[in-house]
Amino acid sequence: MTITIADVAAAAGVSKTTVSRVLNGKDDLDAQTADRVRRVIAELGYVPSARAVGLARGRTRIVGMLVPSLTWPWMGEVLQGAVDAMEAAGYGLLLFTVNRGEDSMRQFAQQVSARAFDGLLVVEPDGQTGYIAELYAGGLPVVLIDDRAARRPMFPSVGTTNRSGARSAGEHLIALGRHRPLVITGKITFGCTRERVAGFADAYAEAGLPIDPALVFEGDFSYRCGREAVLRSAGAGFDAVFAHNDLSATGAMQAVIESGRSVPGDVAVVGFDDLPLAANAQPPLSTVRQPLREMGDAAARLLLAHFAGEPLPASPVTIPTTFVTRESTTGR
Repeated sequence: MTITIADVAAAAGVSKTTVSRVLNGKDDLDAQTADRVRRVIAELGYVPSARAVGLARGRTRIVGMLVPSLTWPWMGEVLQGAVDAMEAAGYGLLLFTVNRGEDSMRQFAQQVSARAFDGLLVVEPDGQTGYIAELYAGGLPVVLIDDRAARRPMFPSVGTTNRSGARSAGEHLIALGRHRPLVITGKITFGCTRERVAGFADAYAEAGLPIDPALVFEGDFSYRCGREAVLRSAGAGFDAVFAHNDLSATGAMQAVIESGRSVPGDVAVVGFDDLPLAANAQPPLSTVRQPLREMGDAAARLLLAHFAGEPLPASPVTIPTTFVTRESTTGR
C-alpha cells in the first residue's frame, strides 16, 4: 500500500502542513515535533513526491519543451542535446508537441497554468509566437531554439549561422565549376530559409554568377519536394543542386540518378544539416553541418544558468555551421 503524507500526519499526530514543512526543511518548527515527524517518515518508509516537494519550494526541477512535431528529421538530435544537459543537472524534461493543433496547445496551456515546469525550451510552432511572447513577458523563462521566424531578439535564443553556412555551400560549388545551380528552399516564411537563400546568392553574386530565378524552387524540407524540384527542372540545364536540408537533397539526388544523369559527374548535390542519412546516402552527401545537438545543449544550459541566478542573454547565442565534403560533389 502506498504511504501518503496524510498517513504520516496521522501517525505523528500533526497536520499535513506540518509534515510538508518538515519535508521542505523549514526551521520554524518545534525541534521535538520535527524529530517525531522524521521518525514516523522513516518507520513508515514514506517517500515524498519529488515534484510535490519541488512545488512546495516554488520550483519543480522540470523544464518544458514545446516542439512542432517529433517527425522532423533533426528533432531527435536537438532533443538529445537538451535532455543530456538537463539530466546531468538533475532536471527532468516534459515534452509537448503540436501534432493535434489547438487541442495540443490547450493541453500545453493547462500545464503552464499548473506551473508544471520551471522554464521552457521552444522550437517554435507555427502561429504560436504571440502566445509564447505572453508567457515570456509574464515571467516564464523561455529560450528559443532555431529561431525560424527571425524575430530575434524577441526571446533569448540559440541558433546557427544559416547565411554563412549557405554561403559556404555556394563557394564550394563555384570552386568546382558549377555555375548553374538548382536551389530547393524550405518554406520561405521561415527565417532560416531566407538566410540560406541570401547566403547562397551572396556567393554566386560575388563570383559574377547571378542565380536564375527559374531555378529556385520553394519546397517544404521533404524528400518528395526534392524529387519534384528536379523533375520539374529537367530541361533547365542545371549542373548542381543546393537543397536546404538533407532530406530534400537526397530526394533530389535520387531523381537525378533516375533521370540517367550521374552524381556528381553531371550534377553535384549539397544538403544542409548533416543528419546520419547524409553520410549513408549513395553517394554520401556533401552538406552544411548544423550543430543540432550543441544547440539543444546550449539552450538547456542557458535555462540552468538562469535558475542559478544568471540573467538570460539579451543577444542570440550563435553556434557556427561547418561544411562537410563528401562524394556527392567531389566523387571521392
